[in-house]
Amino acid sequence: MDIYSEVCDFYNSVTTEKFVVGKSVLGRNIYAVKIGDGLPVGIAQYAIHGREYITAKLAFRHYKRGVQKGSVWLLPLMNPDGAMLSCKGISSVENTAVKKRLITLNGGMDFSLWKANARGVDLNVNFDAAWGKGAKNVKEAGAENFIGIKPFSEKETLALKRFTEKICPDYTVSYHTKGEEIYWYFYQPIQRCVRDKNLALALSKSTGYPLAHAKGSAGGYKDWCIRKFGIPAFTVEAGADMLSHPIGEEGLENILLKNGNALYDLSGAYGE
Repeated sequence: MDIYSEVCDFYNSVTTEKFVVGKSVLGRNIYAVKIGDGLPVGIAQYAIHGREYITAKLAFRHYKRGVQKGSVWLLPLMNPDGAMLSCKGISSVENTAVKKRLITLNGGMDFSLWKANARGVDLNVNFDAAWGKGAKNVKEAGAENFIGIKPFSEKETLALKRFTEKICPDYTVSYHTKGEEIYWYFYQPIQRCVRDKNLALALSKSTGYPLAHAKGSAGGYKDWCIRKFGIPAFTVEAGADMLSHPIGEEGLENILLKNGNALYDLSGAYGE
């Protein structure tokens, strides 16, 4: 599977508003495409972890399904370098020095479980929301959990930060694998908890996934959106927990079945 080529083809084929929000460490484009129009405005981002690249194909389905109310920006592949490392291995990297460093960081040639970007930073712990305080955070580059030298140290997270600040979304959704549950809480005040949980329940009804709390988690995009903007933000762990990382085509049908209407239903529930 060449997921980056698939995302490029998808981007080139769409006729709605779209643009490149930034580039990865290795110079690959990070794309955004818009569905719907008007308010509320959502952002849905997929595959910020390399080995979770299968979620990019869920973005294709969400584009076809559309939204019930307002608009949503879809970012199908937030970590193109990491995704290509996971699905294609070290052959996806051209620079010899970068290849050598990545092999050292990975401890071998099998990159199938690689989560980080091409600098060995786990992008979903690189946001400025209790940065560095997660239970599994590490302070050295590697395949997963490295927080980076500071919040937004990476080209990919900085691009998502700037895009989010530009769009000023009313809500965000982050698609990960695996576990079939929804995280919605990051220590927001009680009044916002009521609002956010109601929307989380709409997601739960649409997907069949239960709500959960990611104890000990920090520095994620969801966390930053809740803390920085005071908006509802959700992490959806798609794909059956019995499957092994990285989930491939064998898990896609189930992911599409359970999540295909999620943004449509969530947009309709906003403001109710």
